[in-house]
Amino acid sequence: MAILKIEGLTKRFKDLKALDNVSFEFEKGILSFLGPSGCGKTTLLRSIAGLEIPDAGSIAIGDKIQTSIEKGILVPPYSREIGFVFQNYALWPHMTVFKNIAFGLNLRKIPEQETRSKVMAALDLVGLSGREDRYPSQLSGGQQQRVALARSLALEPRLILLDEPLSNLDAKLREEMRGELRKLIKKVGISALYVTHDQDEAFTISDAVIVMENGKILQYASPDEIYNHPAHPFVASFIGHSTLIDGKIVRVENGQCVVVVPELSEARLVSPLAGPARPGDACKVVIRLSEIQLSHEPFPDGTLNVLEGQMTGREFRGGLTDHRVQVGARELVVTSHKLCPMVRVGADAGRTFLSIDKSAISVIVGQPT
Repeated sequence: MAILKIEGLTKRFKDLKALDNVSFEFEKGILSFLGPSGCGKTTLLRSIAGLEIPDAGSIAIGDKIQTSIEKGILVPPYSREIGFVFQNYALWPHMTVFKNIAFGLNLRKIPEQETRSKVMAALDLVGLSGREDRYPSQLSGGQQQRVALARSLALEPRLILLDEPLSNLDAKLREEMRGELRKLIKKVGISALYVTHDQDEAFTISDAVIVMENGKILQYASPDEIYNHPAHPFVASFIGHSTLIDGKIVRVENGQCVVVVPELSEARLVSPLAGPARPGDACKVVIRLSEIQLSHEPFPDGTLNVLEGQMTGREFRGGLTDHRVQVGARELVVTSHKLCPMVRVGADAGRTFLSIDKSAISVIVGQPT
């Protein structure tokens, strides 16, 4: 049975449709809602928590309906068997760590001895044993984040909801906490919904990802599937370091297609084909720029997807270099690591050859821009 089932969820804020007939099911693991600011991901999370009331639709956790506008059901947040970690952690500054974690248990009138046992177990789980008498101001940002998580875990919820919980941390600590947070959630064995606008964060933490834009779900799949096979032009442009170009399919054969790309000097590119298509179909061609080989010498005869262009400039970013190559009417910015063997060009290279492995190309047919 799905732990979460959403059907036809719609929410408007005046003229803005924050959620547009959203439906999906989630069984277990860690599911991220990913998208730019204003896409509806936080409204969706808050609706699941009962902090927002949708205009239409239903929400079920397990076999229990939590929200149904049509049936007039609206279970209050404190009765939904969920934990919620807010973006700013929402810790009481005048309360100790112990009292912050115990807050929800006290609201539920859990006996004192049982409350203490649950709080200490949660502290041990997040690695903060011995800090129960400190105040939030005496903790680092990472420790405050773990207190907020411990407060949710102490309630032993069926589902934990996290609203950009790492966004207040500095870049280095945020990177460290990604893996730590995933390990912790997996250790507890709880399912989680995670909101973020950071694709690296979503891919590191999640078992599955929902990409949203304008209140709609554009793709719901594993991180690998979303990265390698984007199902919508927006997903392709939002995920990874890619370029999106108009093309036309000229041949379909054995799960592959040949597509002509006018902007790249009428180049013909071979690509895997994930869905139905036929010759003559217009399409969007997605090229992952970090997977392009560059060379000042021609590639061997028979090499697939070879383009010729002019190197117009370079930008050094520490261990990374952005190579700007003009191919036809389009400038491609190919990023390489300083030790990467995929780039074999001199400092003064003008004429440049590009080789694109077909696995670095996706073709999207029949979707609006």
